[in-house]
Amino acid sequence: MAKPVIEFNQVSKSFEIGKLGSETLRQDLIQYWQQLIGKASPASANNTFWALQDVSFSVNEGEVIGIIGRNGSGKSTLMKILSRVLLPTKGQIRGRGKISSILEVGTGFHGELTGLENIFLNAQILGMKKYEVSQKLEEIIAFSGIEDFINTPVKRYSSGMYVRLAFSVAAHLDADILILDEVLAVGDAEFQKKCLSKMRELASTEGKTTLIISHDMQALRQLCNHIAYLDKGRLIEYGAPTPTIGKYLYQEKIEFLNQDYSSASTAPGNAYLRVKRVAITPSERIDQIIYRDSILHFELEFWNIVPALDIKVRLFVFSFSGECLINIDAPLKNLGQQNLHKVAGEIPSSYLGAGSYYFSVYFLDASDKKVLGFDTCLSIDLTSEKPSDLDIPQAYIASILKLRHE
Repeated sequence: MAKPVIEFNQVSKSFEIGKLGSETLRQDLIQYWQQLIGKASPASANNTFWALQDVSFSVNEGEVIGIIGRNGSGKSTLMKILSRVLLPTKGQIRGRGKISSILEVGTGFHGELTGLENIFLNAQILGMKKYEVSQKLEEIIAFSGIEDFINTPVKRYSSGMYVRLAFSVAAHLDADILILDEVLAVGDAEFQKKCLSKMRELASTEGKTTLIISHDMQALRQLCNHIAYLDKGRLIEYGAPTPTIGKYLYQEKIEFLNQDYSSASTAPGNAYLRVKRVAITPSERIDQIIYRDSILHFELEFWNIVPALDIKVRLFVFSFSGECLINIDAPLKNLGQQNLHKVAGEIPSSYLGAGSYYFSVYFLDASDKKVLGFDTCLSIDLTSEKPSDLDIPQAYIASILKLRHE
């Protein structure tokens, strides 16, 4: 049985709200020592925020572990404790091997220095020796793909060039355990594929243990052996990628998605419109997992508060990277008296590939001016074992996906 290289044992971390340090240096040093020996006195409950609470799991050598959760769930705090940037308030972390962390891509870059100079600077800040950087220099430059500009000050780089060089340095760190915080969300689509390929190589060929924080569920599903799902500082689930990601996305949907408001006075909206319900319902769901061959049924119910209001509904479907995949309208309609109205439609089976998507709904007047809008009001994650997505023309999907306004 493989021996864990990382063990989180009931790790908790608290912060005192609105307080930076104690009144004296002596008190700060005492508190620091008490944390080291595990005898820190509990802070007042009224002023304490627990960023982590009793988190326990273990990681074996060569595994890739994804850390997911909404913003503020404790993901970065956990990685900072593992990186020794922070001390835990309670509990212990045991690790075997050299740990290198990239908690922010490009940390340690200096705008006035060239790309070549920043490679040496950044790599040494992240723990590599100068001779180790020299040995891997050609690989780092080649991976970045910016050989022609390597002697140019990075202040003249585009944002894409900057992150290419930063990740290239990070990917060649000489470490047994690599901690990456949101570094998969860098560069263009081509470079992201290159990053994913490099991450697989680090795990499979070089046997590096990797912990990744990311909101890119599809990338995590491809890369990871296990997923740790955190919420409000607690470990909700630690398991296989597909079911754990499915549980996270199912729980993280916008609150009014699953609510059916009984009256316009309590429903979300404004002085013109109020939304009773909005939902995407798959034709089939197995254990909260939705497969891409499911038909996705869209339903929206709303009240018009202003009589005789001319309105149309526009549905947007975005990929996780922010690319708009579908943009379609229900026909403009005079709503007449104050009534409950319904818009419905469906996305055909297998049109969307495996991955994470989010939906926005806008209400527009005759001049296309927004009357009411709900950005990212729905989210969904599609799973598939198929090797590639079907190539369905946009004209075909537009002819099928028609929003019916009743």
